[in-house]
Amino acid sequence: MYKVMLIDDEESLHVSIEKLLTHAGYEYCGARDAESGMEMLVAERPDLVLLDVMLPGMNGFDLCTRIRGEGRRIPIIFLSAKTDIVDKSIGFRAGGDDYVTKPFDATELLLRIEAHIRRHHDTMEFARCTNRDGSVTIGDLEVRFDEYQVLVKGKPANLTTKEFEIVAFLATHPGKVFTRGQIQEYIWGEGEADVRSNSITVFVRKIREKIEENPSEPKYLLTVQRVGYKMADGLDA
Repeated sequence: MYKVMLIDDEESLHVSIEKLLTHAGYEYCGARDAESGMEMLVAERPDLVLLDVMLPGMNGFDLCTRIRGEGRRIPIIFLSAKTDIVDKSIGFRAGGDDYVTKPFDATELLLRIEAHIRRHHDTMEFARCTNRDGSVTIGDLEVRFDEYQVLVKGKPANLTTKEFEIVAFLATHPGKVFTRGQIQEYIWGEGEADVRSNSITVFVRKIREKIEENPSEPKYLLTVQRVGYKMADGLDA
């Protein structure tokens, strides 16, 4: 049974989220602020975190940065009220995986939770099944699935969670071409392509800036004109 943790200072939300999650077959745990949330994260080891943006004291963005800084790659879904003025790019740069606006649709929230937990565990399972080291090496590029880490010539590329998942997805099928739509569906699930029509192009550009010696002439993350992208199969690199 998967466990979901809520970090939010609104008591009524804890009551409704706990009821929703337990009814759907999840375990639940909850914290009211960032510090207790970090303590609970270590003690409870949840499979996903629902994180309020506007927490008292340390806000959700800063807490997410702290979680990622400790090497934790647990899926994080930000919660924000419609009245909050939120720059979503800040959240994604901090390492968040998704946003849900309060008040939210219960069915949509459960679908997003399921999708993120499934993708996270699929990635980890692939790491265990691919080889004993849980990694793939292409030229000077090493993708460590079990650590959610990409190294270039032995040095961390410092990819965000979403950037890593795109690289990991392509690296599990070296040489195979995927359309932007296929990559979007894997990363965000069905129904999000219209909202994120340009996201993959932007992510690819940012990834290349971190892993390629010359981003304008990539040798790892390759473009296949009028089709999509592929990861070099070793011979290309």
